[in-house]
Amino acid sequence: MSIPPEIISSSSNPLIKTLRGLERKKVRAETGLFLAEGARLVEQGLDAGWDLDSLVVSTSGAERGFMPALISKAKSGGARVVQVPDRLAGQIARKDNPQAVIGAFRQRHKPLGELDATAQDLWVALYEVRDPGNLGTILRTADCAGISGVVLVNQCCDPYSVEAVRASMGSVFDVEFAHGSIEDFASWSSNAGLSVVAASVKGTARHTEIDMKRGTVILMGNEQAGIPPDVEAECDTLCLIPMRGGADSLNLAQATAIMTYEAWRQRDFS
Repeated sequence: MSIPPEIISSSSNPLIKTLRGLERKKVRAETGLFLAEGARLVEQGLDAGWDLDSLVVSTSGAERGFMPALISKAKSGGARVVQVPDRLAGQIARKDNPQAVIGAFRQRHKPLGELDATAQDLWVALYEVRDPGNLGTILRTADCAGISGVVLVNQCCDPYSVEAVRASMGSVFDVEFAHGSIEDFASWSSNAGLSVVAASVKGTARHTEIDMKRGTVILMGNEQAGIPPDVEAECDTLCLIPMRGGADSLNLAQATAIMTYEAWRQRDFS
């Protein structure tokens, strides 16, 4: 007979207070944890081998048919499993209608030098990206297109923020990513034999005219400032995404998707 989950009903419980605090970067940094909402995302993280610290089940979701198997899988991995009233689940998720399941996973921090790149790979690099929604969406796009991984250059927003994890739709568990300085990035891409292609308003060739069939890293810039001139000067190619109409720029996640899928198209979607 399976052991029922621990029941917590007070918002002053230390675990609940910690989980509620994970919306803040300071608490995520102190605990090394982040939240993933929904049974599908939690199972995806477990299947990908991520360490689940604790699993929260709402009272209204406790009787769902999939729950016993998920609880058993979480417990077998050493996670603490608790059941809470719907109001507490809503406080943790900061939503009026929270998912039936919320998982707190342990973060992974891989140095850029540990990313194994070859001269045939296709990567995405993001320079000082600030919007977690953009970052999460780009991770999802990279996952869909089979990109080798995503490099976060200099000070980027937190990929483990609630907004980024939500926008990634679980791809945070499946896409390899690492942080590094611009100097680390330049050394890493050069040593791997990768051509650095940056999307820039200074580009002279359209993105469809750039050869990205060989090893390439697509470098995308900050939402407001783009890529600084000294970094652009170190790139192998600057290209331009054609635009017409009143808008003078594309959303970063959209532009990254356009670049990524063009590179993948050139590789015959293989």
